[in-house]
Amino acid sequence: MQFRLKTSKDTMEILKQMQINTNLTPNILARLAISFSLLLEEPIEKFESDTNGLEFNRNTLTGSYDFAYKAIIAQQLGRGITDEEYFPTLLKKHLDRGAKLLENEYKYAGNYEKFIRGLANFEMEMIR
Repeated sequence: MQFRLKTSKDTMEILKQMQINTNLTPNILARLAISFSLLLEEPIEKFESDTNGLEFNRNTLTGSYDFAYKAIIAQQLGRGITDEEYFPTLLKKHLDRGAKLLENEYKYAGNYEKFIRGLANFEMEMIR
């Protein structure tokens, strides 16, 4: 069982730049990125990326909600997944794909305040 994953180089650069812009830590940004990726219906299994980026500890990324992340990923795939598939493979893919989506949301918002408001409104729209 692995407890560490390495993001792609692109994801590392996105998270570092967004940390500078938002003052949010990379682990928080990573969780937001994973959430964005999980909203897409496109299969994650074909997504490819390198492993030349930041290293995350499993507990830092998912903490006490690790089971919930695994369940949501399995539900999105429509099948059960092994722990080895889940971490680091599938969670890393969602993180790398979602980082680009998160970066686009920030660029669209234009600044930190609008970005946070956009995320809050986005969440409210998902609840309705």
